[in-house]
Amino acid sequence: MRVNFTVNGRKHEADDVWEGESLLYVLRERMGLPGSKNACEQGECGSCTVRLDGVPVCSCLVAAGQVEGREVVTVEGLAEFAAHRSEAHPGSGCASGACGTSLDQARRWEAKPAAEQSRNTGELSPIQQAFIDAGAVQCGFCTPGLLVAADELLERNAEPSDADIREALSGNLCRCTGYEKILDAVRLAAARAEETV
Repeated sequence: MRVNFTVNGRKHEADDVWEGESLLYVLRERMGLPGSKNACEQGECGSCTVRLDGVPVCSCLVAAGQVEGREVVTVEGLAEFAAHRSEAHPGSGCASGACGTSLDQARRWEAKPAAEQSRNTGELSPIQQAFIDAGAVQCGFCTPGLLVAADELLERNAEPSDADIREALSGNLCRCTGYEKILDAVRLAAARAEETV
């Protein structure tokens, strides 16, 4: 079958997708987006976390056919997605949790000709920079999933408590750390966002 969907703000088409093929496989093997990691293939580790219509999901558990006409954001698109949020909601972002990014907004965001979508300046999203600055990146295998989950948390809750952070990241396993540096990174990103308001 053919699957048409939007990935990181750009329309894509995947051909010859078989019914049981996962979104993770399509992203990594067909589209050349290796950021989402293939680890447990059972939805237990969170290494393959992406946002599907704004919601964090384990892409290993999503059948590729389920994303027809939908919006996917991977770790490779976080910086651009963060820039879009900043432009769409200057100053306040979505701190109240009331705005988010609707499907209609996502469609308008991606509906630009490819020539206009050259926003990739090599800059990182705030959560990506915070992970580096806080020393939260160890081997890096779990990092993409953690970044996607943390980014979604900070979009809906600009001032998360430690319990909020732990809950949001509870589906992501890291075998290198005791998680403290990861928590530090999310706290740092939240603090930096608060300073810019």
